[in-house]
Amino acid sequence: MPEMNEAKKRDCPPGSDKDCGVKKIPPFLPPLNKKQFHFSLWYFLAGLLLLNVLNNYFFHTPEQTIDFSEFKAKIISGQIKRVEMSSRYYIGLTYGREELKQIDGKGLRERSRLAKETVFRTIPVPESQIVPLLDSMKIEYFAKSEQPNRFVDLFFTWVIPLLIMIFIWRFLFKRMGNLGQGVMAFGQNRAHLVAEGDTGTTFNDVAGADEAKEELVEVVDFLKTPEKYTAIGGKVPKGVLLVGPPGTGKTLLARAVAGEAKVAFFRMSGADFVEMFVGVGAARVRDLFKQARDKAPCIVFIDELDAIGKSRAPIAGGNDEREQTLNQLLVEMDGFDARSGVIILAATNRPEVLDPALLRPGRFDRQVLVDKPDLNGREAILKIHIKGVSLDDSVDLKAVARSTAGFAGADLANIVNEAALLAVRAGRQKVAQEDFEEAIEKVMAGLKKKNRLINSKERRIVAYHETGHALTAAFTPDSDPVQKISIVPRGFGALGYTMQLPTEDRFLMTEKELLGKIDVLLGGRAAEQLIFNEISTGASNDIEKATDIARRMVTDYGMSEKYGNMVLRSRRGPMFLGDQGAFDREYSEEAQRYVDEQVARIIGERYDHVKSLLAEKKNELETIAGILLEKETVNAGEFKELIGEKAGAVKGDRRAAL
Repeated sequence: MPEMNEAKKRDCPPGSDKDCGVKKIPPFLPPLNKKQFHFSLWYFLAGLLLLNVLNNYFFHTPEQTIDFSEFKAKIISGQIKRVEMSSRYYIGLTYGREELKQIDGKGLRERSRLAKETVFRTIPVPESQIVPLLDSMKIEYFAKSEQPNRFVDLFFTWVIPLLIMIFIWRFLFKRMGNLGQGVMAFGQNRAHLVAEGDTGTTFNDVAGADEAKEELVEVVDFLKTPEKYTAIGGKVPKGVLLVGPPGTGKTLLARAVAGEAKVAFFRMSGADFVEMFVGVGAARVRDLFKQARDKAPCIVFIDELDAIGKSRAPIAGGNDEREQTLNQLLVEMDGFDARSGVIILAATNRPEVLDPALLRPGRFDRQVLVDKPDLNGREAILKIHIKGVSLDDSVDLKAVARSTAGFAGADLANIVNEAALLAVRAGRQKVAQEDFEEAIEKVMAGLKKKNRLINSKERRIVAYHETGHALTAAFTPDSDPVQKISIVPRGFGALGYTMQLPTEDRFLMTEKELLGKIDVLLGGRAAEQLIFNEISTGASNDIEKATDIARRMVTDYGMSEKYGNMVLRSRRGPMFLGDQGAFDREYSEEAQRYVDEQVARIIGERYDHVKSLLAEKKNELETIAGILLEKETVNAGEFKELIGEKAGAVKGDRRAAL
């Protein structure tokens, strides 16, 4: 038999499903699933409450009492010889102290029987004057103090307050993102390790920033083959600062660098360093760099660097905690070995406020500008974002890119999404060109206010106002062509708009072109005065922009006779107690008087010119305004037919709204 059992064991290896003749005994209890079992303090409290309810309603025997009058009668009759007094009951005993001693000598069962049969219980009645009665009858009586329940006293004195303190403590730590980590967790950094080797983003996912990508190729090459640089004695930049307007793809570029190099990627915001406790930011900087060295080669990306990297110049309302964090960051980067394989990337859209110590060589050695894309860049970005979007054959991405001058990558992604939503709203299966046009119009001019009711007088003012903008743009040399005129209310208070769209990007403007922009802005108010012989508040935004252009021509661009080729600089002083601060001029009162006179002269001359132009084109003004009142919208083709001429060369993106 032992040999047979050994043979069965050899034929049945562990883990096989083969029947080996061995009877398996089922376990007495099923295995405990730890995922299904979760202890909670609330379960314990709920069970305790349930036991208390069951005890009170099912296992508690109610105490038998007699009327107080009957209790007094038994005292008078001499049946009660001893009375026990408490705040809840009067208990009358039919035996005195001597008889109680005799009862104590009997057995337990006999004592219990006598105790039940010789006890009378009643509830005290206020002002019953029972003590004089007991004295007159010479009845023994005594008072009994009620002993408190020690368990209940302990529970409410210690357990409940302790539980409340623990609950508040855990709640506060959960709100601060440190639940279960302890007090010392404040010093731990909050960096997110996005990927161990692959972020899922490469340079193929980035468009419209070719120059920035070229600057970052060296960083990727160093992380892949560092020996190529160390062999010749070269050093890769310790830090690379990505600078550019919001939405241009700075974070996307950083992810692409990590994805191309296939290394770990730490992402952390500058605001994550600063906490309510002093010294936490510096501790988190130390912890971040320690983890980065352990994960090398890797990339550490600090977004919104200006949150902790602002200049340490002494200004009112400075934050010592932020300065300590910045000091620790400077120390860590200065003592950082570039050969360790850790690259620091940072992004900001406010480089002018950064501390100079951050930007010196040895820290952020290289600054890469990530600017808004040009025409070809916008088209490339659109091609990336339309992946997965069903497009109609009529969609012309070149035209969409031409209509979105000055848009960043995030704006273009938003336009593609808005166009898809508009197509679904219209019940189409594919996104058409008109969806893109409506999406651009929605982003630029705001949401269409279909239910806003405007009286007939205001509609006429708006129609002539917008027609004045359009006609001035059409007959002003080098002005952008009119794409659309509308008197449909949009956005925040805009009752109408005139849209001018470019076909090329502009980086310089001549004095003549700046004056043309002022003419177009003043065209709306000039049309109102020409037709109605009065002006309205609808041109407030137009004259604000026109005044700003005229002032900058004199103060910033040196386009004046007296102060030609000079900059008359003025800057805003520091804020104090919520005050925005006064402008600090670097020129005299006489120069300021000259600036004001020149601005008034420029605006006055251009306004007279525009009024003369619209007076010559009054017939076209009346015709187009009438069509606007009827159709509410005039597109570029209809406008060109009405004026009988082409609308000038296409440049820059400009919109004048009422």
